[in-house]
Amino acid sequence: MSTNLSRRSFIKAGLITAGAVAAAGVPRPPSARAADAELCTLLDLQQCIACGACVEACREVNDTKFPAPIGPMPDMIPRNRVKIADWSAAERRSIDDRLTPYNWLFIQPAVGEYNGEDFEINIPRRCMHCRNAPCSNLCPFGAAFTQDNGIVRIHPDVCMGGAKCKAVCPWHIPERQSGVGLHLDLLPQYAGNGVMYKCDRCYDRIKAGERPACIDVCPEDVQQIGPRQEILEKAHQLAREMDGYIYGETENGGTNTIYVSPVPFDVLNQAIEKGPGSPHLAPAPDAMASANNMALAMAIAPVAGVAGAVARFMSLGKSDGGGKETQHER
Repeated sequence: MSTNLSRRSFIKAGLITAGAVAAAGVPRPPSARAADAELCTLLDLQQCIACGACVEACREVNDTKFPAPIGPMPDMIPRNRVKIADWSAAERRSIDDRLTPYNWLFIQPAVGEYNGEDFEINIPRRCMHCRNAPCSNLCPFGAAFTQDNGIVRIHPDVCMGGAKCKAVCPWHIPERQSGVGLHLDLLPQYAGNGVMYKCDRCYDRIKAGERPACIDVCPEDVQQIGPRQEILEKAHQLAREMDGYIYGETENGGTNTIYVSPVPFDVLNQAIEKGPGSPHLAPAPDAMASANNMALAMAIAPVAGVAGAVARFMSLGKSDGGGKETQHER
């Protein structure tokens, strides 16, 4: 079946499926997930030697999921409303010192002085996989979603590249690649301009009973993954042992990425380079605590449900090659 649907076909597909799937996009709070099924990761920052093995493994394992744009990329109307973001050239695709659509994990160094002693802390950075993720709850097309095990993903067959997820993320994690995505089949010069990409926690490896690639290859056992409560207990024990500090347990209402460091995170935040693709380590209030955001999440839920169903409709007959799935998992 061709995916080059006309605008009329798109609207028709949405109307046909709207009634059946309107509830599918309703955001589910963390309490709706089984506590023993929610996976969390602990990162012991005193162990990271910045060898880069995790970064290389992430790239190798997820290579088939990376975007493959075919130019030329259409200018948006009005011109430059959404700027083209192209990371596909060899020199840009190889960048590994920040987050990009082709680099979902990088090592962020922090060098400074604390309590009269020099420190050098290396911090593996990627998506935090928030428990009540604003990117998941506020995506108007249902492209970002949270699995029952707490993994937050962006479905490339649904994403329009509008970057709402990046705007509402406290760390501005997702990155856009233009020249790919559903908008090219619908309104290529008016909608989105690409697809947003970020760490998906090697969800396919986890589904197969394996660990994320970055954890498997680490020579220093920097990371552990397991049920959230178990990981939190280990994090607090580790923090007591090193007289250290925890980040990620309460940030943005709680995440499933827990950092433990012998240096306070406000000190680390001052020591790291921050900017596009290089997230901060500052306190992050719960983005979904705002009444406005909660109301918006409920308002867009039916639209997100319809969009997800349309994506499934458009995916019929597709192979699972190129890193794209045939179903929108939830």
